[in-house]
Amino acid sequence: MLGLAAALVACTSSGPGARIPQLSAAQPGPLLSCTELAAKAARPDTVYTSAVEVAAGPVTIGTSSVPAPAHCLVQGRMNERVSAVDGQRYAIGFEMRLPRAWNGRFFYQANGGLDGAVVPAMGGIGGGGPASTALQMGFAVISSDAGHAGSMGPRFGLDPQARQDYGYNAVAQLTPTAKNLIAQAYGRGPDRSYIGGCSNGGRHAMVAAARSAPQYDGVLAGNPGFQLPKAAVAQLYGAQQYAKVASASTSAGQPDLQSAFTPAELQLVARRVLARCDALDGLADGIVSDVKACQARFRIDTDVPTCTGARDGSCLAPAQKSALANVFAGARNSGGKPIYSSFPFDAGISGANWREWKFASPPTRDAGAVAFIFSTPPLAERPAGLSFALGFDMDRDAPLIEAASGVYRESAMAFMAPPEATKLDPLRQRGAKMIVYHGTSDPVFSSDDTAAWYERLQATHGGDAPSFARYFPVPGMNHCAGGPATDQFDMLSALVDWVEQGRAPQSVTASARGPGAAVVNAEVPADWSPRRTRPLCPYPRVATYTGGDPEAASSFACR
Repeated sequence: MLGLAAALVACTSSGPGARIPQLSAAQPGPLLSCTELAAKAARPDTVYTSAVEVAAGPVTIGTSSVPAPAHCLVQGRMNERVSAVDGQRYAIGFEMRLPRAWNGRFFYQANGGLDGAVVPAMGGIGGGGPASTALQMGFAVISSDAGHAGSMGPRFGLDPQARQDYGYNAVAQLTPTAKNLIAQAYGRGPDRSYIGGCSNGGRHAMVAAARSAPQYDGVLAGNPGFQLPKAAVAQLYGAQQYAKVASASTSAGQPDLQSAFTPAELQLVARRVLARCDALDGLADGIVSDVKACQARFRIDTDVPTCTGARDGSCLAPAQKSALANVFAGARNSGGKPIYSSFPFDAGISGANWREWKFASPPTRDAGAVAFIFSTPPLAERPAGLSFALGFDMDRDAPLIEAASGVYRESAMAFMAPPEATKLDPLRQRGAKMIVYHGTSDPVFSSDDTAAWYERLQATHGGDAPSFARYFPVPGMNHCAGGPATDQFDMLSALVDWVEQGRAPQSVTASARGPGAAVVNAEVPADWSPRRTRPLCPYPRVATYTGGDPEAASSFACR
């Protein structure tokens, strides 16, 4: 049967250099059942609240709408319970959209942030303004709230089971539920299964690669916060650095982190990075493709003018330089022991998204997440907000993300990070593939961390990692989108081609979203073509100019 198509096994040996099975291609099929699915797919732990047919048309997501084909929409929740720890009611909420014209594939839409909301299951494919979705491509797509209500904020972290659901268990529980729904809806299970997301969704995908390898044929992880607790602590470390150079105070008398660096000062740093590094790839075009070489070349202390008088955007004060140097070198405790990765200096430091994550997020998202979800035991009694961020002790408090005690039997790093993230033999040996991408100007999850992960993956697999996993840096891109970057791309199609046709991606073409794009990126520089294209290259290769139209991807090669 097509739904049970076996891998075309070339060789059964394992280990570095062993031949990898080639998985067969998915086959399409019609939707056979919809409104009866609540009864047909019944499970004792699951409540289906609706199963309805939806005509082709726009689906509202936030303040925008996305076109969708005719499909069946199933909504429900599973594992309902009342917590014995905090007395709150919990369940894993979900929705699944099953297209009438099915391509034989399943896509788990891993959502971002703290989760907490069942985002419409459209199947975002990555990039700042994708031209399509997995649902439009014919995938059956599931989305979930990861086991808690968004109205709780980070306080769901008081419940140890909710922590686990958020970290890994919701994906593990919903995957068989989704495949059961597909089998009842189409008369067979999916031929091929994929999981993808960006930010925390990228972390979910990387966790699935390690924990659920038998369940997924393709993994797409964007800007993955795979060490999210460490990154959140690093955000608090950053707040402490910025507070030292803040030039204004809030109405509460606390340092105004936004005043640590003006937009003009960060634009100055971006220009100086470009001056030192832009041409390293053969063309001065506003993009630093050779990020690694740039880190060896750019020095914040000597390459940016030092203020001798007032701050006017043309220089940085010595204390400002020290603060940026500390943040980019990576959070450390008082003894100099690293807590999180370094960050690469890149032109996207001038992006609005960079600024929002660095200055607005630490006292809000990061303080709450560290206090309630990532510290064991939770630091729920401490003052919240900026007071928490500035009072967090890197010696005493940071180790709590590695701790377990009492009812909290798993540390934050245990339930959030992929276990043995560089040992992916189960994924490789069954012919599955993995694509990771990361904006090199991501302000919250470091692309240095992802590059280091990939280098360890290479070492673990004897240099054979590219046979099943590839990492694509996105120069200039902030957190999942934005910044002065070509940030519109389709990694999902490249992944499907690799999994099902054996065509490993040598590059992926990315476009700028200038004026005239469906979703405009206001940070595309005015001197770029509004639809500039560039090849995104698999690490450690770099897009190098070979001659021709400087706005076209065809003028570059991955070298």
